[in-house]
Amino acid sequence: MGEAERGEAAPRIRVSYWCAKGHETRPSFAADAQLPDTWDCPRCGWPASRNRDEPPAPPKTEPYKTHLAYVRERRTPEEGEAILAEALAKLRAGQLGRF
Repeated sequence: MGEAERGEAAPRIRVSYWCAKGHETRPSFAADAQLPDTWDCPRCGWPASRNRDEPPAPPKTEPYKTHLAYVRERRTPEEGEAILAEALAKLRAGQLGRF
């Protein structure tokens, strides 16, 4: 589709956003668009804002947790032992398919 079929492009503005690492990104927006407060930095992925002196804080990363770690957060050791004993009893009784 050529320029003639699409019509004229909307007036554009370029806006600077800075992340906590000091990277600047300059996305363009329609001149009458509402500008977002933050923009993801394409270099590092951290959030960026229009305020160069006070960029947003970097995201807090949580360490990877295994399924077992999540289960341990929800259950006490006693509850875990009870669930395990129940499952073993069902297995030993031949009721594996009824879980």
